[in-house]
Amino acid sequence: MAEYQTIRAQAGARTAQIDEGLRAHMNKVYGTMSIGMLITALTSWAIAGLAVTSDPTGATAQIGADTYLTSLGAAIYTSPLKWLVMFAPLLFVFGFSAGINRMSAATAQTVFYAFAAVMGLSLSSIFLVFTGESIVTTFLVTSIAFASLSLYGYTTKKDLSALGTFLIMGVVGLIIASIINIFVASSAMAFAISVLGVLIFAGLTAYDTQKIKTTYLQMAQAGDQEWLGKAAIMGALSLYLDFINMFMFLLQFLGNRE
Repeated sequence: MAEYQTIRAQAGARTAQIDEGLRAHMNKVYGTMSIGMLITALTSWAIAGLAVTSDPTGATAQIGADTYLTSLGAAIYTSPLKWLVMFAPLLFVFGFSAGINRMSAATAQTVFYAFAAVMGLSLSSIFLVFTGESIVTTFLVTSIAFASLSLYGYTTKKDLSALGTFLIMGVVGLIIASIINIFVASSAMAFAISVLGVLIFAGLTAYDTQKIKTTYLQMAQAGDQEWLGKAAIMGALSLYLDFINMFMFLLQFLGNRE
């Protein structure tokens, strides 16, 4: 934040240009993220609809009253393929982050949207576990919290960079603990993971927003428009992951199970 004010002070007559460029950059970040969220939501809803049926004819398993898995649902949720569906988004993120330097901005945007679709496939099981009403309610709560935290990260004069290392270490710990709990299946551990997850990704939302703002200022000075385009997509990916993770952890508290 201090760097932003320093650059504005040094810019003189270019202050308005810097502010306009930053607004356009943030609009692209939020716009790209929003499209990704829409792709995820539609993909998740569509896959869940194809995976479940109320007609027992040809169904492979019953999962509730008048609710059955189709052959697609059985393949995605009960066969060994479920592990690929579960971990594909994580592998996608690592590959995307490692390869973005070799991509054009247009290619990176297409890959991001493809990732959003893969994430939708991975999240489709929530429609089998939680009621639609509770999913919508949790989404609205997450949206309000996310908007507030992101606004704080954008406007605060406090430097949040010191939180970065701590929060990222927390994410690594969450991933390890979540993988362990797949096999341990401890309800107490799941509750602790959910509480920490909400807190960590709430902090990351504010931190990542400020980081996107700072990164723009650093790159705008160099005038590399191609890299600015890719920076906007990576910023959208960061905020997208913050939102999705905060939503999933909140769903453990607010979601009503079928």
